Amino acid sequence: MGKRQSVLERTIARLRRQPPPDAEPVGQLSPGAFRAVVDERLRNLERQLDEMKGRVNGLIFLLAGAVATQVILKLFG
Repeated sequence: MGKRQSVLERTIARLRRQPPPDAEPVGQLSPGAFRAVVDERLRNLERQLDEMKGRVNGLIFLLAGAVATQVILKLFG
């Protein structure tokens, strides 16, 4: 158990180390590149939102059709 604990402690200590202050942040983008990334993500989000709207509309019509079918069966069944 002592060996496992020391491996865990070394791993935690390694993860807690801070990068040197003069190190450049990972993922630093120029303003133009950042804008392009944001635009692409926004387009992707809009596509996903349109897909979700279509699915919700489909579910609403399916539910309305099921309710209408049940009402018709109750009235004429």
